[in-house]
Amino acid sequence: MKINNIIISYGLKLTKALLLLLLFTGLLFQGNLSSQTISDAEFGIQNPVQSAADVKIDGNVLFKVQGIASYTSGQRAVAISERIEKVASNDSISTDSLKIISSDHRMMIYAGDEFIMSIFDVDATTTGIKREVLADIILQKIGKAIDLHRNERSRPVLIKKSLYALGAATILALILFAFLWLIRRINNTLMNRIKTRIDKVEDKSFNLIRSNQLWRAIQIFFNVIKIAIIIFVISAFLQFILGLFPWTNNFATYTLNLFLDPIQKIWKGFVGFIPSLVFLVVIYFVTRYLLKLINLLFTGIDQGGIVINGFDNDWAMPTFRILRFFIIAFSVVVAYPYIPGSESNAFKGVTVFIGVLFSLGSSSFISNLVAGYSMTYRGAYKTGDLIKLNEFTGFVEDQKLLVTRLRSFKNEEIVVPNSLLLNSNIVNYSKKAKEQGLILHTMVGIGYETPWRQVDAMLKLAADRTEGLLKQPPPYVLKKSLGDFAVNYEINVFCTDVTKMNTYYSELHQNILDVFNENNVQIMTPAYERDPEIPKVVPKDQWFTPLAGE
Repeated sequence: MKINNIIISYGLKLTKALLLLLLFTGLLFQGNLSSQTISDAEFGIQNPVQSAADVKIDGNVLFKVQGIASYTSGQRAVAISERIEKVASNDSISTDSLKIISSDHRMMIYAGDEFIMSIFDVDATTTGIKREVLADIILQKIGKAIDLHRNERSRPVLIKKSLYALGAATILALILFAFLWLIRRINNTLMNRIKTRIDKVEDKSFNLIRSNQLWRAIQIFFNVIKIAIIIFVISAFLQFILGLFPWTNNFATYTLNLFLDPIQKIWKGFVGFIPSLVFLVVIYFVTRYLLKLINLLFTGIDQGGIVINGFDNDWAMPTFRILRFFIIAFSVVVAYPYIPGSESNAFKGVTVFIGVLFSLGSSSFISNLVAGYSMTYRGAYKTGDLIKLNEFTGFVEDQKLLVTRLRSFKNEEIVVPNSLLLNSNIVNYSKKAKEQGLILHTMVGIGYETPWRQVDAMLKLAADRTEGLLKQPPPYVLKKSLGDFAVNYEINVFCTDVTKMNTYYSELHQNILDVFNENNVQIMTPAYERDPEIPKVVPKDQWFTPLAGE
């Protein structure tokens, strides 16, 4: 029995020693405590000008009181709390001595000869009951608060709660020990089972994924979870221990509210946001399925399944993208007032800032965007067409809203802003090639001494020898001009495969050279002044002259 008493005594002393610092800290959070006793100042309260303040004892709210500008509700509540604690600390004052003294404009509550507070009509008006009824209710609450205050500080209760605190500390130590043991077991299991799989991932990824880096990431994630759980468990037990004793109860309540208040606000905000959330969900699904329906329509037009007179199939998807943009923009405008925080100044400031940035940097963006859609509806070209744009010639590889990418004959990628396309002349070699054939043409200058009929025949023969050119329509020759020294002849031939245009030109030119050399006709291009002593033609026996050293 003595051993138990010694253990209890030392445990009580140890607990008190541990809680002294917490007691001092807890007192800091009890509110704006007043060191003076005010007994007459509250007699002048007529009309409240501030919100009511809570009268608290050991962190428990008893009731609310009003205040005025010169004597705030907070100052009045603190003064009343101090008087109640003063009476509760004096065991010679019995709760049976609590009484109400009535006057014309207030009800005064005393504990024996100790004044506690006055109750005015404004206090009763805010509660919706009579002043006398409110005085009886407050008197009963004060009596219960005094009894509870004294009971919480009695020796048997303190010993009991000290034992609870020691038991909680022991349980906390056991839980932490068991948790850390379990963590080590889990860590070893993960290392044995996952580490080998991670090494295989490194081998399969050809060392792009390092096993040590991946394992370290898993370890960091695991340690974060472990630390979070330990902090939560320790906080819960400290909250329980601090809440056992009246000196630290205020601090426990304060720290608990630090965590509970945000959760309560979030929950209340979520409950209040449910109607707006339902509206946003409805807008989302209506917009989503409307876009799907429109996409189905324009996909059918694009694939030729749906035909609309005067509406080109190539316009389908660009038109869908335009409609999609406006539908989404309209949905955002409708949903904007229902977005959480949309009415806050911070949210408005961010939207204004984004709008300013967009307006400052969007001039070229908008011009290219408009040009992209304009070129689509103009039908100047399609993907795969061979076009000539100023000094650029290439195949259209990709059409975007802002730029168009071309691939030259030398396999170069040319990125052209759409605004440049809008303001330039575009030559499309592919548009008519498959239907009517693209006309390739080249010009030679031949002297006046050569009959033009012979020149026509030679040029047509060169065209006939060129593989890939169309026989029908047949090639034809134009006499472009009668120059000072030569007649300029132009051979025109048809082809359908524009991808081989350079090859056709090269073969046509070499065939022209062969035919004219065969017939001993000199090509006078680019200039001619007089007949040379030796004709400038290549004899047939020298057409295949080997290179030096061969």
